[in-house]
Amino acid sequence: MPFTDEQVLQIRGIIKQEFEEFLATDRYIFHKNVQFLDGRNIQVGRTTGTRIGTGTDQKLSVYGVTPVVQAGAISAPSSPSGSYVQAEIQSLETAINAIRTAIKNFGITA
Repeated sequence: MPFTDEQVLQIRGIIKQEFEEFLATDRYIFHKNVQFLDGRNIQVGRTTGTRIGTGTDQKLSVYGVTPVVQAGAISAPSSPSGSYVQAEIQSLETAINAIRTAIKNFGITA
C-alpha cells in the first residue's frame, strides 16, 4: 500500500529534521561498535594533531585487554654515582617495572 502525498511529506520532514540535527552537532555518538574493513586507515590532520582520550580518567586499551585509565607518572631513576650502589639499582628496577606494568595494562605487551 503506497504512502499518501501527505505521509511522504511528513516522512521527508522528519528525515530532514533528523539529518539537520545530526550535521549540526560537533561530534558523532555511536551506540554500536565501529568496524573498519581490512586495509582501511584512519587519517588525521597534520597541523594541530589528534587526541584519543581527552581526560586522564577516560579508559583505553589495545589488543582486547580491559581498558585502563592513564598510568601515573613514573619517576626517573637516580643518576648513577659510578659505583652503582644498591639504592641506584633499586631505583632503576622500580622505574623499569613501572614501565612494564603500564605497557602491559594498556595491552602493548602480554
